[in-house]
Amino acid sequence: MNGEMNPLADADASVEAVRIERPTLHNVVVSRIRDMIIEGLLPVGVRIHEGQLCQQLGISRTPLREALKVLASEGLVELIPSRGAIVRELTRKDAYDMLAVLGHLEAMAGPLTCRNATDEEIREVRRLHDKMIGCYERRERLPYFKLNQQIHSLLISLAGNESLYLVHDILQTRMKRIRFIGDRTEASWKGAMDDHEEMIAALEARDGDRLSEALVNHLKGSWERIKNAI
Repeated sequence: MNGEMNPLADADASVEAVRIERPTLHNVVVSRIRDMIIEGLLPVGVRIHEGQLCQQLGISRTPLREALKVLASEGLVELIPSRGAIVRELTRKDAYDMLAVLGHLEAMAGPLTCRNATDEEIREVRRLHDKMIGCYERRERLPYFKLNQQIHSLLISLAGNESLYLVHDILQTRMKRIRFIGDRTEASWKGAMDDHEEMIAALEARDGDRLSEALVNHLKGSWERIKNAI
């Protein structure tokens, strides 16, 4: 009847909500292996031993191989016939070229993001930034890094240009391992944090040119932090 609540429908909706929020085995495996690559637990240029990794993660070969296909599409893994999967190694030129393109993309995004982002969206960037500061103060490197990357992705997303976001996302994903190792020293990590403080200040002031400059300077600093680690 109109206006009557349907308990079964409500129950179905609740179950569906749980299903949507619960991570699948596939996503968990992809995320875990991606983290292992970023942290260097799976060395670059070395074949991934499927049997050992399956045993370590407590999974079968099928979800592992599906995860490796995803990571190959992200540019983190290479699938080589008769050899299996190896962690992709970036050269100094690879890293420099990708950072150069990222610099142009983020410079383009600065004015767009400052113009298009809502006040609530800017507050969300600030919330992530403050959470990242907490990770920095506790020296929690991987959670810090993930928040760092999330902030960059959100800043580009808020520009409102889907093509810009898609290209940026591809390059940022391929750079994850290299950028993670760039903040190994206290000085380099502090430099990255200072860059982010300036980015947030520019965003909250809605100063597009200032944000563009902050993003470009941050990427230039990233090159200085990573070039000797490659």
